Amino acid sequence: MPFMPVKFTLQKRVKLAQGLWMLYWFSVMVGILIFSLGIFFKVELRKRSEMMDNGESHLVPNLLIVLGAAACAANAFGGKVCHDSLDPLKFAKWKPMLKTYLLLCCGLNVLLLLAALLCFLMQFAMYLALADGLKSSIRFYKDTDTPGRCFMKRTLDLTQIEFRCCGNNNFRDWFEVQWISNRYLDMSNDVVKDRVLSNVEGKYLMDSVPFSCCNPGSPRPCIQHHLTNNSAHYDYDHRIEELNIWTRGCREALFSYYSNMMNCIGALVLLTIFLESADMAGLKYLCTALENMADPENPECESEGYLLDKGVKETLAEALTKLKTLGKGNQVEEDGATGDAPA
Repeated sequence: MPFMPVKFTLQKRVKLAQGLWMLYWFSVMVGILIFSLGIFFKVELRKRSEMMDNGESHLVPNLLIVLGAAACAANAFGGKVCHDSLDPLKFAKWKPMLKTYLLLCCGLNVLLLLAALLCFLMQFAMYLALADGLKSSIRFYKDTDTPGRCFMKRTLDLTQIEFRCCGNNNFRDWFEVQWISNRYLDMSNDVVKDRVLSNVEGKYLMDSVPFSCCNPGSPRPCIQHHLTNNSAHYDYDHRIEELNIWTRGCREALFSYYSNMMNCIGALVLLTIFLESADMAGLKYLCTALENMADPENPECESEGYLLDKGVKETLAEALTKLKTLGKGNQVEEDGATGDAPA
């Protein structure tokens, strides 16, 4: 007995075909959006790839680009089938392809589900990549003359300005590294020399931050040097003063930006899976309703459409039987090939 049978008149078949045509082309628009978001995500990752650990992967955006393009093609084909479905001559040329097409759509849905899961699960890997990458970026900030690191200062400064953040965890990360190159330090100056010699690693450390950490919204001119020295500034106490630099770390800011993007993309992909499932169900109903017309010569006759030829249990049992038969056939072929091999 067919699963979920529905009776269709000519008017219902026409309405179903028109509704499906509109739904398929809406799905094409969603596919274009996924494709575009995949490109945007990839560009955003590349833009800040210097500040991420080398293990950072472009698997998610690449998968989104491929699946977005595949969804556009699949839904455009489905829309064309629905457009031609009420013309018997035009529908006849699509009929042999429909079973394969529906199987491919099922495979596409599985891949879309994988992409959605990756959007949610890869966020932890993104967090670790940002943590390690930003730590290295701050360390290499001063290396403007080193090949491969020439633009690190520019990238990090622009990031701190754009995302209103400072350092990796917070602004104190800048106190732990020498972020001014030796070429800009006067080693003949006793103060500079004493500070370098007093450090075990020979680094010039300061309680200062780069200009890009400054908050332009603060009414007080930016205090970026001697942040922990109260006597260096008038009417200033770093323990209670609301500092006029960004106190939020860039790891938190960037992770929030990327995780929100991945959550939105993941939700959109789940919506696409729902649309694809609705498209497949509607097309199955339409095709079976057209195939089961009592009098194909009379377009106004009633017909019955359904989702499955048999019940769910029977369909699953039949699929498992086919898989077992296929597995046994492959095993027999391998045994035959082994027996024919020369001793």
